[in-house]
Amino acid sequence: MMAKKPRIVIIGAGMAGLTAANKLYTSASSKDLFELCVVEGGTRIGGRINTSEFGGDRIEMGATWIHGIGGSPIYKISQEIHSLESQQPWECMDGFSTETKSIAEGGFELNPSILDPVSSLFDSLMDFAQGKLNEPSTCEKLDFYNLAVKALKIFTSNGRSGELSLGSFLRQGLKSYWDAVKDEEEFKGYNTWSKKLLEEAIFAMHENTQRTYTSAGDLFTLDFNAESEYQMFPDEEITIAKGYMSVIEHLASVLPPGLIQLGRKVSTIEWQPEGNKSRQRENGHASRPVKLHFCDGSTMLADHVIVTVSLGVLKAGIDQDSGMFKFNPPLPSFKTEAISRLGYGVVNKLFLQVSPSNEYDVIKGSRNFPFLHMAFHRPDSQLRNEKIPWWMRRTASLCPIYKKSSVLLSWFAGEEALELESLSDEEIVDGVSTTISSFLTQPHKKEESNSQQLCNGNNNVNHVESSDVKFTKVLRTKWGNDPLFLGSYSYVAVGSSGEDLDSMAKPLPEIGSSCESTGIVPPLQILFAGEATHRTHYSTTHGAYFSGLREANRLLQHYHCVEV
Repeated sequence: MMAKKPRIVIIGAGMAGLTAANKLYTSASSKDLFELCVVEGGTRIGGRINTSEFGGDRIEMGATWIHGIGGSPIYKISQEIHSLESQQPWECMDGFSTETKSIAEGGFELNPSILDPVSSLFDSLMDFAQGKLNEPSTCEKLDFYNLAVKALKIFTSNGRSGELSLGSFLRQGLKSYWDAVKDEEEFKGYNTWSKKLLEEAIFAMHENTQRTYTSAGDLFTLDFNAESEYQMFPDEEITIAKGYMSVIEHLASVLPPGLIQLGRKVSTIEWQPEGNKSRQRENGHASRPVKLHFCDGSTMLADHVIVTVSLGVLKAGIDQDSGMFKFNPPLPSFKTEAISRLGYGVVNKLFLQVSPSNEYDVIKGSRNFPFLHMAFHRPDSQLRNEKIPWWMRRTASLCPIYKKSSVLLSWFAGEEALELESLSDEEIVDGVSTTISSFLTQPHKKEESNSQQLCNGNNNVNHVESSDVKFTKVLRTKWGNDPLFLGSYSYVAVGSSGEDLDSMAKPLPEIGSSCESTGIVPPLQILFAGEATHRTHYSTTHGAYFSGLREANRLLQHYHCVEV
């Protein structure tokens, strides 16, 4: 009887799963060695990558950026397949726009004299947290940045940093900044905006942007110490002109028809951590140790399974009452504890198409909508415009997706991202329109205020009346309630660490068990890949890519394949 080939089943056709499949299928030394299959619960490939179109432009519903082109495998692939140039307009084709307008609630454009110091302070604090700012003397601008960083260095080195959050670190930095400049003259802004209130609003604006970078709905839940472990590639961050899906399609293009099975949602993974007492046989051959149960009632046996589902799905799965993705027997405690401790958040994008009517012609550029940064009053302030909905107050910007585009984009994280999923299009348009009215309507000038220190009193943004801005179409992502993802990407929460990310990557059964020495328990039954399994590149597509390569190579090494 001919010996059967080892069967490898990959759960999930996103970046990690398709990278692993591509590597296993194309490795010369493994040709015809494996029986390979990718099962995907959804109706498309790509996972949290989903390129689409809106208002005639190419947009990304999920992953958007190549985070640094220096050394990025995603950038290398995009170059090789000529995806970095396109005749069709695409999201962020201008990169990070320099034509930004920072405006405080009420319509007051912020002068650089107040905007720049706070922005530089925030950037310096983030550089310090991420290990990029080792010497306070390298801080730019004014000496109080040095004082703030020195104070924070004391704060984080006196034994209090074990449970320190990034949010508390940043706020301590702002407090140190205020302490250093407390003797400076307090200028008054328009109406009830004071210098300190504006500084806090600007700082909060940067915090809101940072929340979308990390997916942490609250920066006070984000671990400070892990920031310095996270690695970024150097050089500029760019988007992919032909869309992120071009990379996914390239990875999948080498796989033969039928290898990827769509609409195959796994409900339970049955594995054998303690031996072969209940292992089944297949077509007379020796048993395969893993049995997949699908939601449609069908089953599949496998020798190895690479699990690439999101951390959100794994979190739901360890809740035995959830009725979702489960392991039988349950995962060992080192896995479930890591899954529970790590953070996993929701980030959603809101696209709105602007009508070119009423003399507001964004195509011809007669009244271009600005790249708008918004500094809001505190949510509990009696000075706030109560008509602006709470979910808009936690976004930092509203801008065209590229210069003169008729499509506007805003990012949301945490509770407001989930709220966005539940709102009707009409509620969204009303909320955004009310916000625009507060920010892009000419403010009333109080002559008695010494306002030139803070705001210029003339927002000078090719003045856009809110009545001119009409929306014809709305599109928002809904990652939080999508049962295949239950969120966007992972972060290291307070109480967790990089070691938890390493635990996520460990295969089952555990190395060192009787599986290697006796062969009673087959090794590498369940392997784990995905962005939440990479210690230094979690939350990114390249982290998912690296993890897919890692698990494919683990299996190639196991079968003594030369090419790894």
